[in-house]
Amino acid sequence: MNGLTQLGWRHWVVALAVVVFLGWAIQLQSEKEIALKFGEPWEDMRQRSSAAIGPTIPGHFAFSIPKSDARLRFIDPQYGFTTPLARFFTVNFNSDGLTRGIRMSPQIEPLLLEDTLRVVLDLQEQWHKAGWVPIRVEQDPPFADTPQWRARLRDVNKGGTSYWQAGNQYQVMLVVNRFKDIKRPTEERYLIKLALARPWVKP
Repeated sequence: MNGLTQLGWRHWVVALAVVVFLGWAIQLQSEKEIALKFGEPWEDMRQRSSAAIGPTIPGHFAFSIPKSDARLRFIDPQYGFTTPLARFFTVNFNSDGLTRGIRMSPQIEPLLLEDTLRVVLDLQEQWHKAGWVPIRVEQDPPFADTPQWRARLRDVNKGGTSYWQAGNQYQVMLVVNRFKDIKRPTEERYLIKLALARPWVKP
């Protein structure tokens, strides 16, 4: 009898694990993304992405915004990375209808400090593993989970900025600041900003 009970318990545990895994997989599939290669035709990006985004305006430099929350999956053989879901997300295009830059906030609401650090440190880890290099480190060092960085981010007059470069191909600017969240006026909340483009500042 004990053997049958243990067998039933094991089956229940396995079934629960399968349900949890399927729920996680369904959630991932339901999250929309902009899957983008830098400098590619806009329509190629639109067709590849699961998030809907409008067409270009022929002959104009402008931007478009995904029609839902979406993560960025930046496609590059060496330097690719993925962000969390974003609510503020713009994709720039040039007059030839080619993708040319990203401006986004990789979050769907202002975050607590712990969650903010988790996001920026994960992005930096992805960049580091892919061969991106932090630049301008004397003025703008990479973010870190240290008492000094936490104090700096909590200071409404400071915040932080970090620049990363991928060879001579791309640069990323990552910015974190305190944000006054009118929905949670008693909480410390933070806004993350990310810009991706061809190199525009000197290392």
